[in-house]
Amino acid sequence: MKDKTMLVHFSEEDSKQNHGAVVPPIYQNSLFVYEDWDAIDQAFDDPVNNFLYTRGKNPSVSLVEEKLAKLAHGEKAKLFASGMGAISAAILHFVKANDHIVTVSNVYGPTNNFIKHYLKEKCNIDSTYVSGKRIEEFEQAIQPNTTLIYLESPSSALFSLQDVEAVVQLAKQRGIHTVIDNTWASPIFQKPLDLGVDLEVHSCSKYIGGHSDVVAGVVIGKTEDIDQLFLHEAALLGAKMSPFESWLILRSLRTLKIRMKEHQENALQVAQYLESHPKVSKVHYPGLPSFDQYQLGQKQMSGYSGLFAFELRTEDVLEIKKFVNSLSYFKIGVSWGGHESLVYVPAISYLKELTPQQFKEMGISLGTVRLSIGLEDAEDLIADLDQALGDL
Repeated sequence: MKDKTMLVHFSEEDSKQNHGAVVPPIYQNSLFVYEDWDAIDQAFDDPVNNFLYTRGKNPSVSLVEEKLAKLAHGEKAKLFASGMGAISAAILHFVKANDHIVTVSNVYGPTNNFIKHYLKEKCNIDSTYVSGKRIEEFEQAIQPNTTLIYLESPSSALFSLQDVEAVVQLAKQRGIHTVIDNTWASPIFQKPLDLGVDLEVHSCSKYIGGHSDVVAGVVIGKTEDIDQLFLHEAALLGAKMSPFESWLILRSLRTLKIRMKEHQENALQVAQYLESHPKVSKVHYPGLPSFDQYQLGQKQMSGYSGLFAFELRTEDVLEIKKFVNSLSYFKIGVSWGGHESLVYVPAISYLKELTPQQFKEMGISLGTVRLSIGLEDAEDLIADLDQALGDL
């Protein structure tokens, strides 16, 4: 089955069990009962593959995990109650006290805090940050105790890419594991597991959920890794996924490929408009031929999502505020990937999370504006931006 067909039909064939219901039911229960001692005794021998308690395994959750694993070309998946639940579990799976992590400078803010501060303070795990644009940076950053290279391609804020295949080859030569945050591209437009990455993570709150009504995350990879992650990071830390939110994701997966195509088409039109505007100095969108890593994107991605940033030709905070507040269709919010278009200025939160030096090193300015292009008509979005830019 192709992706679009698979997302409608895969693992949903047993309609008799569901009394013919075209949509599978929600198993909104905390535990599962057994007929006798021997039956539950056998289930405890293999908790990864048996329904005992919803903190571990639930039919509504398992159905979505199976679809996501299939979509990403992974063997198995584990859902979590948030994107950070998935990210922290994937990282913890491959590190121990006194290890070292290599990651990218423009990594997602909470991921940065988890690696740089939490793991350092709690486990004495050191980290080295690189721009990620050259493989030599990763090679030079590796230390004798490096156990993990954590990627995010495209990365946050400026959407720079890493050559995933080259990094994986380097990591395998050194016996180092790799994890990638693939939220931006979604499993529709990028398949990092095909390039040899060990674990792929997503914030399902973004495109996979797609309607701004779910907070969730997923880790996808080989059965051995996911089963061990199930028993340790998932079961012990308890960031379990609820059956109802899994059902909402199941609903969203049916339209994921259709939505991603529309996000991409809208974003490209808006990015092209901004690129030609005299009050915009630069657009950071991997889908534009002018993007400095456009060829790499063409090599490892099959499409582009609706999230990008651009630089206003001003760092006057009052002017930037005026622009943001003048927008009508673009609502001000921190997340992205939903049906609605959003605007956000990274400086608002980054200056609270980072030192001025770290902020500068990320390549972000006060005039960096992030847009999440939704499913509205592109002409209306462009008209909205045009009137707001016209007031500057």
